[in-house]
Amino acid sequence: MTQTLFSFGHGYSARATSKQLDPASWRIIGTSRDPKQIETIRASGAEPIVWPGERPDLECVTHVLISTAPTVDGDPVLAELRDEIAARAGQFKWVGYLSTTAVYGDHDGGWVDETTAPEPTAERGRWRVRAETQWADIPDLPLHTFRLAGIYGPGRGPFSKLKRGGLRRIIKPGQVFSRIHVDDIAQVLIASMAKPNPGAIYNVCDDEPVPPQDVIGYAAELQGLPLPPAVPFDEADLTPMARSFYNENKRVRNDRIKEELGISLLYPNYRVGLEALMEPS
Repeated sequence: MTQTLFSFGHGYSARATSKQLDPASWRIIGTSRDPKQIETIRASGAEPIVWPGERPDLECVTHVLISTAPTVDGDPVLAELRDEIAARAGQFKWVGYLSTTAVYGDHDGGWVDETTAPEPTAERGRWRVRAETQWADIPDLPLHTFRLAGIYGPGRGPFSKLKRGGLRRIIKPGQVFSRIHVDDIAQVLIASMAKPNPGAIYNVCDDEPVPPQDVIGYAAELQGLPLPPAVPFDEADLTPMARSFYNENKRVRNDRIKEELGISLLYPNYRVGLEALMEPS
């Protein structure tokens, strides 16, 4: 029996997921606010809709994926469609909300897991906590929340930046980040669809939080390029957004995706991931 996935904000992670779903078993509908993304959405196996604009038809939808970013005003999907989504809560088999590990805030390099209370320090983290709460407050909605680490994958990583030049290694002693390959995000989402557990929260990250300069250095090594210059964090001219990432330092545990969903990561650390992505010289 064909199931229907409606994907709000059918971007990088959602497109990777739709490409892994069996087209014989799934109808996928994906939205973008940018008409220029229509062909990209179609290439991922989804039917494109420009939204906001064309009103989404949720009549036969069985699964919902939300990738849209919240704003100071809250979640954009709920701002327009909350009443309809709430009325259809019993219709959906699975609803997935893509959040971020920024909700945990700063833990001075310590470990966090899904039981750690959100204490966001950055504005983007506070918006995400609010959006998570807005979705969780809808009665009987089979909601699953996925807190994603830094995403990389084909077309999104350090290689193109290295070739362009100007990339630096920002050094902040003790700073680490968690990350996740987009194909591992896809397999987590698909595993959750196959084994719904409404109310579940999952951290989606690899096994090895590391300093960001290690990732850049290894990418340069793989491509035979010079090691980018090291710049102390206090001397780096960073945008407010970039600086906010460095103001949060934590290690994120991923045991739950393995124990509950049976996930074996395709790319358990950045070295495996970068080696798979390496472009021919």
